[in-house]
Amino acid sequence: MSDKLAETTEDDNSVTMLDVLQVENQLEEDAYAVLGASDDQNCTYNKGYMRQALYACKTCSNKTRAAVCLACSFHCHEGHELVELYTKRHFRCDCGSSKFEGKQCNLEKQKSATNGENKYNQNFDGVYCTCARPYPDPEGDDDEMLQCIICEDWYHSKHLEVDSVPAEDTYDEVICARCMREHNFLWRYAAKYAVLGKSDAIADNKIEEVDVCELPKGCQMPKVGPVNTKGSCFWKQGWRTSLCTCDECKSVYSAKDVAFLLDPKDSVQAYEEAGKMNKKESQYEKGMKALASLEHVQQLTAIEEYNNMKERLMQYLQKFAQNKKVVREEDIKEFFSGMESRKRPRVVVPTYCR
Repeated sequence: MSDKLAETTEDDNSVTMLDVLQVENQLEEDAYAVLGASDDQNCTYNKGYMRQALYACKTCSNKTRAAVCLACSFHCHEGHELVELYTKRHFRCDCGSSKFEGKQCNLEKQKSATNGENKYNQNFDGVYCTCARPYPDPEGDDDEMLQCIICEDWYHSKHLEVDSVPAEDTYDEVICARCMREHNFLWRYAAKYAVLGKSDAIADNKIEEVDVCELPKGCQMPKVGPVNTKGSCFWKQGWRTSLCTCDECKSVYSAKDVAFLLDPKDSVQAYEEAGKMNKKESQYEKGMKALASLEHVQQLTAIEEYNNMKERLMQYLQKFAQNKKVVREEDIKEFFSGMESRKRPRVVVPTYCR
């Protein structure tokens, strides 16, 4: 249940038609952000290595790390135990490869046995963070998780090795503590382009300058870094454009396998924006248009019908709550079938005058 719907329910124990439409609209926005750029009918294999939504199938490949595209999750692995991986960069669909022990892809028959450029981490096993726990964690608390843009693992905020996480609207991307240690040259940029705590900021009496002779001529890498170079780093929007692109720095990025930081299309934000461009008219928009097209009396009648349906549904679901029973799809279908059978002709106030 979304936070907005939960708040509405807790405040006045009621949910309006507009609440339902708005919550559904937010859910659709989130889905389009991740899946909007994906194709649910065609395997992405022939598109090569790309950022895409991925799923690890534990039914077919439980002992080997592998992942399939959105279309293959529907057409080749329907009903299987799938681990949703959100998105990964530079990845080609594994469905039908040697990792699946002879199981062919139903959508694309001509595939190579291996995808040598794919990279895998513990997420493909269904665990995350330095604590290597599943998400959601049945034994843990509901801690926020953030994704590192380099290793693309997800971390609980309490395991980011920082005193506190900055406000959500103050930073755009996160690099975990381990990746910052492995790519410590990035701390040079943090003083100006990251959100730092007071203890991390540059102090006048603690400036550590890099000897000018260490930097090649024309290099734009900052000479000064923050005092504290430990823990994860939270980067401001647009920070990637500040990275030096001299030949020396480019060779460093390539050697450390982070050249993707220079690609404006690499970020998850760019991927999500592309997905939203494919968005069709949402249920919220359809619902608001339908309501607006009605005459005033018809609007009141529609709202009255909705409120009646809502009240009956709440009464119906209350029985499941009292008996601690799980609500199945069949139960919901049964409810609406009952609603349909109870419909009776009714006298409606005329919407016009003669």
